[in-house]
Amino acid sequence: MHASLPGCGHVMLRRCKKKPALSGVTKNKHKMGRIAMSVETIAAPTASLGGRWYVGATKAQWQTFWSSYLGWALDIMDLLLFAMLLSHISAELGMDRSTAGMIASASLVATAVGGLVFGFLADRIGRTRSMVLSILCYSIGTMLCGLSQSVTQLLLFRIVVGLGVGGEWSAGAALITETWPAHHRGKVMAWVQSAFASGYALAALVSAIFIPLVGWRGVFFFGVAPALLAFWIRRHTPEPEIWKQQTERLSIGATVRMLFGQHGRSTLVGFAFTSAAMCGYWGLFTWIPTWLATPVANGGPGLDLVKSTTWIIVMQVGAALGFISFGYVADWLGRKAAFILYFMLSALAVPFYTQMTTPTTLLIFGPIVAFVGTGFYSGFAPTFAELFPTNVRATAQGFIYNSGRAVSALAPAAVGFLATSFGLGGALACTAGFYVLAGLIVLFFLRETKGDALQ
Repeated sequence: MHASLPGCGHVMLRRCKKKPALSGVTKNKHKMGRIAMSVETIAAPTASLGGRWYVGATKAQWQTFWSSYLGWALDIMDLLLFAMLLSHISAELGMDRSTAGMIASASLVATAVGGLVFGFLADRIGRTRSMVLSILCYSIGTMLCGLSQSVTQLLLFRIVVGLGVGGEWSAGAALITETWPAHHRGKVMAWVQSAFASGYALAALVSAIFIPLVGWRGVFFFGVAPALLAFWIRRHTPEPEIWKQQTERLSIGATVRMLFGQHGRSTLVGFAFTSAAMCGYWGLFTWIPTWLATPVANGGPGLDLVKSTTWIIVMQVGAALGFISFGYVADWLGRKAAFILYFMLSALAVPFYTQMTTPTTLLIFGPIVAFVGTGFYSGFAPTFAELFPTNVRATAQGFIYNSGRAVSALAPAAVGFLATSFGLGGALACTAGFYVLAGLIVLFFLRETKGDALQ
């Protein structure tokens, strides 16, 4: 009821007062203002009820929330099944750590291509349609991994998985940031981003349960389950109003010119600090399961499958809290302060954790490392959404996020290489340097966007 009052007021004003003629530039700005105002009006039931983002949310907002949350959780599950099954795959296909790191890196590189392709599709044909296609892509790719008869085949199928995973984030991030109001954008995206932890824990749980029953190939077959979600999303998830009101669908050339011309600085800064942060994350967490299972004689904690799975799940509880907390901190202190805080705490926590060997200390300190070492992911989508206009938003979000992830593909391979000289624990400690670099880039170059209305 209250959300309609501003609109009624404007109608009355237009009837009482004749508007002056507008120039072409002014008309475009006026049109963008009406689009932004209409989106904020749609989101007003939530915006009008204080700091509790979930109170008064519309049906459309909840539909986009759950479709994005579940899609993100399941695509992370499919992406990380490889890390959980790594020792079993290596034994059967004869892979060493360098080869395994190379395959993990290749799938991360593919996410950059997927983010760009499906992000462009999201700007052209819609966020929901692009999300459905991306989920089908990574689901089929995961199933095919279970049919691999060689390292080459496994590499090819992991690339297919990476394409879909990169695309799903592009569409889902645009859905959320365009549907929820500005002053709750960080918090809502944080809750969606916490699905990352759910997907990580689910991958560990599925592996622990099904490896003894069906082997590593059967676990990959389980990864086709997200395809069922795609049909629900296509049927129940509406497109954001701000996207539907965009009358111009940019060509590939025009999109590239927007990203690297008019908005080139935002693209470069976003890419730089995202790449550094993700190098820290993927360098560390790709190898955490393997390190936990490494025998004590070889410099690891020597945990068995059940214990290492338990430790991973406990760590993801900390990660989930980190994702969620970041959104509240970012909406309170601003995007820059939140990023810097979490990056610096990560740089301090990682070296301490990799020196621990006893199960109790790993259990206690693991969630803390995951809290600060992954929580910053929640800030990417809101920040990028606020830096770019609607007609290139999904492409920009997908390109920056997944190009950063592609660069971070170097980190797992680098850790695998360094492990031969310094041990896996020592190599993991080196990832702290990436977090420091990310913090410095944000401090000196990132523009604060807290509270900015989408254009």
